[in-house]
Amino acid sequence: MSNEPKHNLAKVIFFDLITVGRLPLIALMLIFATAMGVVFATHHTRQAVNEKDMALQERERLDNEWRNLLLEENALSEHSRVQAMAKQELDMKRPDASKEVVVSLK
Repeated sequence: MSNEPKHNLAKVIFFDLITVGRLPLIALMLIFATAMGVVFATHHTRQAVNEKDMALQERERLDNEWRNLLLEENALSEHSRVQAMAKQELDMKRPDASKEVVVSLK
């Protein structure tokens, strides 16, 4: 062990900043402000990336739902299904050839 007196580092730094002048204090404040700016920019960037990822997931979910609805629409609108429902539920039938009327546009 040495017989040197122990110094309080924070106290030494404070007295150095006061005695040397304003330039180191201004530089320290600028460094701190820049560091805080980097922290805020990084935070906002991460939030934006997170929102973008959530929007992409929602778009994918909606695309899947759209594809399923198209498949359901195609299945429900098949000609054979429509014709069977017309016969069963509405008692519809195909007209005889003698009752058909052909309309021609000229």
